[in-house]
Amino acid sequence: MRGQSVLSHAVNSAVEAGFSHIFVVWGAVEPSSDATSRPRVTLVYNPEWQTGQASSLQAGIQAAHTVGATAIVVGLGDQPFVRPADWVAVASSGSPIAQALYVQPDGQKTPGNPVLLVAEVWPLLPTQGDLGARNLISSRPELVEQVLCSGSPFDIDTIEDLNQWN
Repeated sequence: MRGQSVLSHAVNSAVEAGFSHIFVVWGAVEPSSDATSRPRVTLVYNPEWQTGQASSLQAGIQAAHTVGATAIVVGLGDQPFVRPADWVAVASSGSPIAQALYVQPDGQKTPGNPVLLVAEVWPLLPTQGDLGARNLISSRPELVEQVLCSGSPFDIDTIEDLNQWN
């Protein structure tokens, strides 16, 4: 995508947000060095990647725990249009959970990533299956702040998606 991998765009945005640690959780295919050879970026291998999102989320939480983190901000490597300011806005929330909220051109509001998860909610997250924080967010709305963001939650899952932006 414009000379860089999709993941590289996503990681660069997190790096530009100024986080002290950035963990890139991977499984099936090791990420290219254009995405991961940046200061403060650490690769975390998830040997259970094939079991779904929960294992990747748990691998990221474990990595965060090893550096003494009390919160994580989770994003996806296939979302290259999340801006550094979006990462910062979500990370700055005082809520136990904060979720990005994007306004679409038609005025509709779409919740998405990144998502802030403070350590007190980590035990409430799934440990298996193809679920991230979505069920926790919907089942515990009193813990959630939606944070207006200016980027885009558009993800690139197919060649057609990629061609739309090249």
